[in-house]
Amino acid sequence: MSMRTHYCGLTSEALLGQTVSLCGWVHRRRDHGGVIFIDLRDREGLVQIVCDPDRADVFAAAEAVRNEFCLRITGIVRNRPDGTTNANLTSGKIEVLAQELEVLNPSVTPPFQLDDDNLSETTRLTHRVLDLRRPQMQNNLRLRYKVTMEVRKFLDENGFIDIETPMLTKSTPEGARDYLVPSRVNAGHFFALPQSPQLFKQLLMVANFDRYYQIVKCFRDEDLRADRQPEFTQIDCETSFMSEQEIRDMFENMIRLVFKKTLDIDLPNPFPVMDYATAMGLYGSDKPDMRVQLEFTDLTAVMKDVDFKVFSGAANMDGGRVVGLRVPGGAKEGSGMPRSEIDAYTQFVAIYGAKGLAYIKVNDKAKGRDGLQSPIVKNLHDAALAQIIARTGAQDGDLIFFGADKAKVVNDAIGALRVKIGHSDFGKKNNLFVDAWKPLWVIDFPMFEYDEDGQRWSATHHPFTAPKDGHEDFMETDPGRCIAKAYDMVLNGWELGGGSVRIHRADVQSKVFRALKIGAEEAQLKFGFLLDALQYGAPPHGGLAFGLDRIVTMMTGAESIRDVIAFPKTQRAQCLLTQAPSVVDEKQLKELHIRLRAAEPAIKS
Repeated sequence: MSMRTHYCGLTSEALLGQTVSLCGWVHRRRDHGGVIFIDLRDREGLVQIVCDPDRADVFAAAEAVRNEFCLRITGIVRNRPDGTTNANLTSGKIEVLAQELEVLNPSVTPPFQLDDDNLSETTRLTHRVLDLRRPQMQNNLRLRYKVTMEVRKFLDENGFIDIETPMLTKSTPEGARDYLVPSRVNAGHFFALPQSPQLFKQLLMVANFDRYYQIVKCFRDEDLRADRQPEFTQIDCETSFMSEQEIRDMFENMIRLVFKKTLDIDLPNPFPVMDYATAMGLYGSDKPDMRVQLEFTDLTAVMKDVDFKVFSGAANMDGGRVVGLRVPGGAKEGSGMPRSEIDAYTQFVAIYGAKGLAYIKVNDKAKGRDGLQSPIVKNLHDAALAQIIARTGAQDGDLIFFGADKAKVVNDAIGALRVKIGHSDFGKKNNLFVDAWKPLWVIDFPMFEYDEDGQRWSATHHPFTAPKDGHEDFMETDPGRCIAKAYDMVLNGWELGGGSVRIHRADVQSKVFRALKIGAEEAQLKFGFLLDALQYGAPPHGGLAFGLDRIVTMMTGAESIRDVIAFPKTQRAQCLLTQAPSVVDEKQLKELHIRLRAAEPAIKS
């Protein structure tokens, strides 16, 4: 290349005595008593440039440069003086004595130093271009690239082909709110941005492409959090003529290979498998963090006749649940949880709808109720107390937390508490947390879940998920018993990906629609193009979609998927760099046949 011969970060002692040309940005400039040192940075890292006053033109130019100036340097590679090497850099044993220094472009004073680790996310996202120059962000996005390349290699070697699907499509009910795009040509009509390529990839199976994949943007207008974005990237895959087990085996191998190739990490082989009912029963979550060594103990049957109404009321409630969470060592004298920490956990579970957090400290279980410490002990009879100790396996010095309410509230609150305690300093000191990669398949999800508000069944995943063999008739007689051929891959408490075997027969699909109270006319209106295609000898097929952003986030140890996306949105679905979304002029709105309604004034209390 005419402008440079080597990358800064790859310049090493192998080039000693040679003349090199380097291009990059001034990471920092230091004036040491007449000799100016410049740390020059490019995508591969840093190299130390020495500007000696013996070369007056170079030295004068070096005096004028500042951080983030873009430079071209030509110089001779030489050894660093003894005692000044840097073992953390590839270039750490050498320096480049500058013979020419050209300022390709100066820089205004940057809003922050690139090595400042205490930047607010607002500052970083507002000045995202500079933020992306930081080594951490460079490494994150390069890892993302490596992950996608390994995925593509694996899928190519296994007969998958990359096929693009439309970005402007039909609005269909898929669980989240669509992003709508108005049509100028067809007044009053709207496209939707795809929440996933789900329906199109099924069409591709009917079209005999057999093995499809796509690394594709998806769009969901939903409330945001650390692992969600308005637009996110899926590794979307679909296959024909493969069983549920074969699909899981193939993509487990893919994830294991990706981790080995990119991070040199050996994930377990095979991954453990757990059914949905067990996951909810023991952990209150369909994506349990298996690093946390705590489990629920179901106490619903035990609490039906106790005087403590919080427990008995939940135990006798339709859909109620009472659980205990034993925390080994939580009540141990001198090293257990202080009352302040317990009180903090009470506030924490309230976030999830829990009305309180009862507990029992087991001081000396041999003494029966006299060895137990808690305000609730007096309201529990001896048989219940004995069952609590026996079923939880509590030992002296343990603490037992309780959740009692509707099952969803208990699962959400105590499930979150389980993770919170496991990740706490107390949890790590007491071996309640294992620092390892803990993958898991969660399988056998319920086909349907009951919508209390709508008083009807809804699809747990989507209405094209196939039921387990032999469960087809449950859809009409008892939908709550119907189990789906659905599966999620979970890693350290995050859902990496999920999928299912799809329905390919019209008679089974009709049963699903009847269970969902979707009539033939409504089904044709919403899904007609898929239903029509399925009539033409649709093959048995199924697939899976991984969240690429989530995978890379876990690999990098980042706190948010925003740290592995080049230009992300905030939790308010805004791009601080481009100031999107933004208003548009009246002419554009008229062309789209749209009129904005004035915002309603706020109601004063």
